[in-house]
Amino acid sequence: MPSRARQEYRYEKLTWPEINEAIEMGKVCLVPCGSVEQHGPHLPLDVDSVCPQGVAYGAGRQIPEKMLVLPPVWYGYTGHVMDFPGTINTHYETFIHQVVDITRSLAYHGFKKIVLLNGHGSNMPNLDLAARRTNLETDADCILVAWWNLLTVDKEFLPRWRQSKFPGGIAHACELETSLYLYLDGDNVRKDQIKNGDISFNKENSPFNYVDLYDTCPGTIISWTSSYTDSGVMGEAELATAEKGRQAYDEAVKQLARFVTYFKDRPKDQRRDRHARPPSMPIPWNQRPLK
Repeated sequence: MPSRARQEYRYEKLTWPEINEAIEMGKVCLVPCGSVEQHGPHLPLDVDSVCPQGVAYGAGRQIPEKMLVLPPVWYGYTGHVMDFPGTINTHYETFIHQVVDITRSLAYHGFKKIVLLNGHGSNMPNLDLAARRTNLETDADCILVAWWNLLTVDKEFLPRWRQSKFPGGIAHACELETSLYLYLDGDNVRKDQIKNGDISFNKENSPFNYVDLYDTCPGTIISWTSSYTDSGVMGEAELATAEKGRQAYDEAVKQLARFVTYFKDRPKDQRRDRHARPPSMPIPWNQRPLK
């Protein structure tokens, strides 16, 4: 009979002896990172945590012998959204410290492959720094993945799936997030409140300043969210359906399972010191010494 450590994909459901087994198996640890943040009148505050955890659990059920999903980091960087009631902000330094504390703990116990699976756009620069710090300050490999970018691996999926305008149809509480949430937890969607929402500066039709989840322009002004959306919805939520959510879920789960399988066995990059003479002092941050 397979061991509990081999069958279980939920980190917190293991005992400490089973954690030791999981470490010996070389399991990849996934940390869903989200936020408690407004998502318009139709979606609950937990969208950014429910979505990455849902995708992670889907992959975990497919390949439990290769991965463990940790409890989500619920509170993210949302200071710019505080004009909308319910949003909870974590200072960016507090957020980064928390995530790095988690990755350091995992590395200390012996897990050497860590994925930060993000569900909140404004977490991205902070999680990028957390992953970089983990790679420099521990002996683990850490990588940041946004769940929505899993839908870009198959170049034919999004063009076939997406119906909303570009740019701006998919940004926040939009066609994509609403569809996935309808599939994952449709009973908690206020379906009678689903309405499209414009991003005011997208109407400028400038090639330099616009928002869409699937493209980056040369420079986007990100200030107070209330300055460019009235409802908190950014995109064409009215195009969302539970069936489209199922399709997006299936694709994201498939690609995440493929990614974990690749990442699990990827050889670690080897650092090499190019100094003619060994440095006479340590680098002034918490970096592991070169062995």
